[in-house]
Amino acid sequence: MLGGISIWQLLIVLGIIILIFGTKKLRNVGTDLGGAVKGFKKAMHDEEKNKEADSEDPYQPNAKVSHVEPGNTYDVQAEEKRAAERNEERK
Repeated sequence: MLGGISIWQLLIVLGIIILIFGTKKLRNVGTDLGGAVKGFKKAMHDEEKNKEADSEDPYQPNAKVSHVEPGNTYDVQAEEKRAAERNEERK
C-alpha cells in the first residue's frame, strides 16, 4: 500500500490517462520534461563551476594590461655614450 492507494488503483489511473491523452502525447511530454530537467542540471553545474573559478582568487584581476611597446624604447645610457664620443671627436 502506498498511502492508501493500491497498485491496482494506480494502474487503473495510468490506463485512463493513456486513453485520454494517448501514448504519443505522453511521450512528447516526457521528452520535454526530461530535456528541461537536463538543461536545469547543466545550468546548475555551470553556475557551480563559475563560482569555483571566482572563489579561487578573488583579488586576481580579470584583465591583463601590457605596457610593452616594441620598437619605442629609449636607451639613455647609449645616448650619453654617443654624445660623449661626439664630444671627443670634436676635440
